[in-house]
Amino acid sequence: MTPVELSRTVLRAVRRAVDDGELDVVVPADVKVTPPGPGGCGDYATNLALQLAGPAGQPPLRVAEILRTRLLHCDGISDGIRDGISDVVVTGPGFLNISLQGEGGHASLVREILDAGERYGHVERPTGQLVQLHAPHEVRAVVVMDALARVLRSQGALVRTNCASRPEPEWAQVLDAHVDTHGTPAHLSAHGTIAHLNAQDTVRPVPAPSDPTPLGRDAARWALLHPAAHDRPRITADHLVQRESNPLFRVRYACARTRALSRNAADLGFRAEPGHLESPALDTPALDTPALDTPALDTPALDTPARDVPARDTPAQDIAVPPTAVQTPKALLNTLAAHPRTLQAVAAHHAPDRLARHLVTVADAALPFLVTVLPRGAEKPSAAHRARLALAEAVGAVLAGGLSLLGIDAPEHL
Repeated sequence: MTPVELSRTVLRAVRRAVDDGELDVVVPADVKVTPPGPGGCGDYATNLALQLAGPAGQPPLRVAEILRTRLLHCDGISDGIRDGISDVVVTGPGFLNISLQGEGGHASLVREILDAGERYGHVERPTGQLVQLHAPHEVRAVVVMDALARVLRSQGALVRTNCASRPEPEWAQVLDAHVDTHGTPAHLSAHGTIAHLNAQDTVRPVPAPSDPTPLGRDAARWALLHPAAHDRPRITADHLVQRESNPLFRVRYACARTRALSRNAADLGFRAEPGHLESPALDTPALDTPALDTPALDTPALDTPARDVPARDTPAQDIAVPPTAVQTPKALLNTLAAHPRTLQAVAAHHAPDRLARHLVTVADAALPFLVTVLPRGAEKPSAAHRARLALAEAVGAVLAGGLSLLGIDAPEHL
């Protein structure tokens, strides 16, 4: 059961409770289900009972208990859903915490991501929303506007971008910053544009302190996009180093590792298949991981190939993972499930920095897991290995898709 399917199942529970006279409310158009917060449990949680309590004229706990009973008796098979609900627990003032049975939410989530590929989280149909973006003649403003336009288009919006004057050819070309029109916003009128732009449509982050183009497209765009709009960006060579201290490197490193895992799995004769992970303990990174084609972490520049690295897949030094930073697969799955909501938040708040930080969260949660994917030594590939590989490929799809929206390359090899 995917989050979308679960949302529909909860809505059906509300509708049936209304039909049977247990609740007297207007059935909402949709329901948000999210990973449980602090104090929660299960695979997903929703605060729907709290939202319906006022209109229903009943205490939230009573509404939650009505919905809990309905959800526990829902039939996933009759509803056309492969996996059903195994348990529902009410916590706090009325939060519904839902646990899934069968393969559980993780296999369905992984399958959903793999089906969508790098477009996971995108809206497939235009929403009819028209967004006008204007930026002053400044390199960071234009790059932020370009990334924001990409995300807005992924959410179904029609976007037109405008810069006060034509961007400098040098940095516009190096940074791949596209602008539709040039001039003052008041003069825009072609192709359905409006004659005036609200202040909220003007992209005006803190300007870059120096020219970022010497960093190259990927590192320069990351340096301009990763900080929040009100923070001053750092235009330094730190964005080029291949070390775990560099967030951009960790994101691209994790993405490259997922692709190397797929190549190595193919050499071992198995492919990805969502299912039970049965993941081993992740107390320490494995030292005998199969060959991967990623570089050592002390190489000097992200866009410069490391010396003495053979062309074929070779062992790589893993990013060190302190015991306190080790993430379980469930934590990783929660970050993947949050990707569509992150894109929605970026579009709503005009904040592409949220996407950059989300990709760092995904990469940091994924790296400890990736060392468990392939068989070790004489171990033969199993269903668990295929499931772990599927999760790894889902991670790669989310990272590659997110980097693409930021205008940054997700290379097959680092």
